[in-house]
Amino acid sequence: MDKVQLQPNTMLFPLPATMVSCQADGFEPNIITISWIGIVCSKPPMLSISVTPERHSHQIIKKAGAFVVNLTSEDNLIAADYCGTKSGRDVSKFAELGLTALPASKIAASLVGECPVNLECEIRQSYVLGSHEMFVAEIVAVHIDKNMLKDNGRPDLDKIKPLVYCPAASEYRGGLTELLARYGTAAKNRK
Repeated sequence: MDKVQLQPNTMLFPLPATMVSCQADGFEPNIITISWIGIVCSKPPMLSISVTPERHSHQIIKKAGAFVVNLTSEDNLIAADYCGTKSGRDVSKFAELGLTALPASKIAASLVGECPVNLECEIRQSYVLGSHEMFVAEIVAVHIDKNMLKDNGRPDLDKIKPLVYCPAASEYRGGLTELLARYGTAAKNRK
């Protein structure tokens, strides 16, 4: 194999292109697109997001101690790109994009109604890591569009059509719905 060594960078891909909604006293509700995200614990269910302190949403998230991770579909491409490139200091993203702000069940921030899955999160810890602050949060409520569920109650990725971001190429991608194997079956069936 002929490999080339590159400088250390954020070569992990694809990453979910999520729209994180946040709200705190003294601030208008806002949405920021974040792909620096990942699951960090199963029990309790927890995830982390990383935000640069320069971003308007950083201070809202820090003050509120909570946020909603809105998982996107290919249908959310324009909104996701807009929310990642425009600042909430200058524009009301919910109003500008005509997005539906649905009330969350456990926190103050709104769900983005147009996103198929919404995870309400309460911050448990944060770490300043250099260019970003990582917020580790417990997922306290999960919402999913009823028509995005299979008969067995699991998410139907063929219907959701997840939107992902590839930072190394600065590209949004879709088409991730081809089922190759179920967990634990690929290695079991090897020849």
